[in-house]
Amino acid sequence: MRSRKSDVMVGAPGLYTYGAMRIGGIIRDAGFHPQITRNISQIHGDQVFLSLFSTLHLLDPAVKEVVKRIQQKGGECIIGGPVSSGPEMVLGELHPDLVVCGEGEEAVRCILDRTGDQTDHADCPNCAYIEDGRVIKTEQKRAQDLSFPLPLIPDDIAAQDIRGAQTYIETHRGCFGRCGFCQVPRVFGRRIRSRELDEILKEVKAFQKKGVRRLALIGGTGSLYRSKEGEVNSDAFISLLEGISSIMGPKNVSCPDIRADCLTDEVLEAVRAHTIGWIFFGIESGSEKMLGLMQKGIPIDKVRDAIEQCRQYGVKPAGSFITGYPGEEEEDFQATKDLMEELTLDDVFISIAEPIPSTPLAEVVCSQNPDMDLVSVPHTGEYAGLHLSEAEARAFDLMLHADMCRPVPRITQDVHYNAYLEEARKQGADIRNVTRLIRRYYSA
Repeated sequence: MRSRKSDVMVGAPGLYTYGAMRIGGIIRDAGFHPQITRNISQIHGDQVFLSLFSTLHLLDPAVKEVVKRIQQKGGECIIGGPVSSGPEMVLGELHPDLVVCGEGEEAVRCILDRTGDQTDHADCPNCAYIEDGRVIKTEQKRAQDLSFPLPLIPDDIAAQDIRGAQTYIETHRGCFGRCGFCQVPRVFGRRIRSRELDEILKEVKAFQKKGVRRLALIGGTGSLYRSKEGEVNSDAFISLLEGISSIMGPKNVSCPDIRADCLTDEVLEAVRAHTIGWIFFGIESGSEKMLGLMQKGIPIDKVRDAIEQCRQYGVKPAGSFITGYPGEEEEDFQATKDLMEELTLDDVFISIAEPIPSTPLAEVVCSQNPDMDLVSVPHTGEYAGLHLSEAEARAFDLMLHADMCRPVPRITQDVHYNAYLEEARKQGADIRNVTRLIRRYYSA
């Protein structure tokens, strides 16, 4: 067993993720004195827990160098975070000593308690490692009790900015949805498991004490706190927002992501009274065909109703749209543009479909002909001179279109045009790299 004075560090490259801070709290509670950093050049230690939130981290030379440096100095590197849903990729690209898959609290406790041979991982749940050239996965478990020690909150957390908030906090796990591009129901399950309100509020106070000015709730089903079988528990959700806003102030709380089919009058009144007053809907497409392929489970009329409800309560609706999804044709893309124009949302986020390990979308991408990927097929239409792929051109077009579909249209100036073009190209390049990586490990 490692000494309680061992040099233990939690690294979260570029961003203090909630998961990294949660694992840091588990390590501290076990009697160690961990440090946490988001500066990749400062990651070191006898035992390093690396939290990676993007598949692109697996291709990052700086991340690979960190793992190599830790091991060359005799340290142990354990990797977790959202990338762990593809442990074969993590082990194959970064070569860590161990991958913690999915929910990591019990696994980390077990890792810290090991005695004797530090390569003996078999009894630790939710882990993956290489043995005799094969990937070994231990028993996969989900926590039934979400009572945890306070996160390890860094002193410079106030300098962080995630869509206007310094941090996100967890109120529950799970989502009853089946969206084919999302890993949440696959990693956390479709049953909602909620934390105790007093523990959430204690955590909020700890973040505020460290200088956090605004915080947001994690997840695409914010209103499902304490819900059962997909039914919104409005009273519990109201108590949650009331409690958090009583500490932070209502203009410093964001509950950004709520499904359009998880909305009630009571939820909207609570969002209006106790948050910054925005709701971000995952709309994704204006085509019912595409929503079916995405397994979204929310018809367009339901979205229309949700937007209208928001306006009745003085809540500003925003939405996300996905383009370049396998099967999207020109008429589906046009339907999305038409819906965007109809809804006149206060804000819009556009993304090209990204295959994430362990999702149905990743399986579809692996099974289809690479020459049919919209993210790779050259665009030959209106933006042909910009040398974009079809998915990049559609994303760029939607970004431009969104400016004209606001309640007060915005004239797209050169600075916006160039920023949108750069963003579309970056998304396309990133997703091509991710797609190649996934195909390398999971194609039949």
